[in-house]
Amino acid sequence: SPKGGDVAAGAERYSRKVFVGGLPPDIDEEEITASFRRFGPLVVDWPHKAESKSYFPPKGYAFLLFQDECSVQALMDACIQEEDKLYLCVSSPTIKDKPVQIRPWRLGDADFVLDASLPLDPRKTVFVGGVPRPLKAVELAMIMDRLYGGVCYAGIDTDPELKYPKGAGRVAFSNQQSYIAAISARFVQLQHGDIEKRVEVKPYVLDDQMCDECQGARCGGKFAPFFCANVTCLQYYCEHCWATIHSRPGREFHKPLVKEGADRPRAVPFRWC
Repeated sequence: SPKGGDVAAGAERYSRKVFVGGLPPDIDEEEITASFRRFGPLVVDWPHKAESKSYFPPKGYAFLLFQDECSVQALMDACIQEEDKLYLCVSSPTIKDKPVQIRPWRLGDADFVLDASLPLDPRKTVFVGGVPRPLKAVELAMIMDRLYGGVCYAGIDTDPELKYPKGAGRVAFSNQQSYIAAISARFVQLQHGDIEKRVEVKPYVLDDQMCDECQGARCGGKFAPFFCANVTCLQYYCEHCWATIHSRPGREFHKPLVKEGADRPRAVPFRWC
C-alpha cells in the first residue's frame, strides 16, 4: 500500500520531492504553495520554470519540494486513496475542490535485488535511459528479466539531494548471454500504467577499469577511457590499445563508449565484485 511502511519510526521513507498532477489550469505558483503549506515549508517547481518565467505550470503538473520529509508523510495521510493512487482536493479561482494526483517516491523503490546470492558484476550491467519516473526498480527488474532472463539486480538512479528519480536506471545480469542480448537489442519497451516508452539500453561504463589489453602497461597505469560495446570486443581500452586493436579489418567501425556524468554505482547491500 502506498501509505504507511515497515521502516522504523523516524527513518526517512520518501523523497522530499513529490509529483502533483491534474492541477486546475488556472492555478498559479502562489496558489499551489498556499494549498500545500499546511503540511510544512515547501517550494513549487516544474520543468523549465526559470526559463519560461511562467506563473502557471504549463502541463498541469508540478513538483512540491518540501523542506522536511515528515511533510510528505503528513500530506499522504491527508490524501484520499483510490486503488493504488492518492488524491487531494485543491481549489483555484474558477474550480473548487478538484482532486489532484499526489505521487510520492518511496526511497525503498530505488533498488531491487532479484537474486542476493550473486555478486554484482559491473561488467554485466546495463544502463537504461529515459525510464518513466514512476517506474520502480522491481518493475524494471521484472521487465528485463522477462525479456532477457538472468537479472540479479535493478536500480533507479536518483539525485543525491532529494533522492528523486532522474529518469535512468541500471540492471545487472548474472550471465554474459543475457547481458549481450540486452545490449544487442539497444532499445526496450517499458510500460508503466498508461505510459509506454521505447528507451535506450547500453553497457554501463565504469571509469575505474584498467585496459584489458595491456593492463595499464602502455598507458602509464591510467584507467582506460574507452569501452567497446561491440560483442566481438566488450573490453576496456587505453588510447594506444584502442588504435591498435581497431585498425584490424572488421573492427575499424567500432565506436568507443566513454563514461557519462559523475554517477557512480550506489552502495547497495551486497558486494560489487
